[in-house]
Amino acid sequence: MHSIPPCPSVRDEIGPRLPGAIYANTDGCFEVLALVTNPADAAQLLRRTAARWAVIVRDTLRPDGEPFAVGSVWTVSDYLIRPARQAQLAPAA
Repeated sequence: MHSIPPCPSVRDEIGPRLPGAIYANTDGCFEVLALVTNPADAAQLLRRTAARWAVIVRDTLRPDGEPFAVGSVWTVSDYLIRPARQAQLAPAA
């Protein structure tokens, strides 16, 4: 009998893409500007009804790169170049 693996958590899907982080993949090199975890806001940004989160990024390889939202999950083809700044990781007081 086969079991169904559990759904990944939002945190697993986002990976280390927190504000201030820079990551790269085959599509380019991106700086994370914001993380949107409100499903309604994420759905509006990504123009899809089933969105649980969105990451707003800027392509660092394009001097004219405009911020845009992505909803792709973190995979083994993504790699972290610079982690998010510690001040942004601390919980709000």
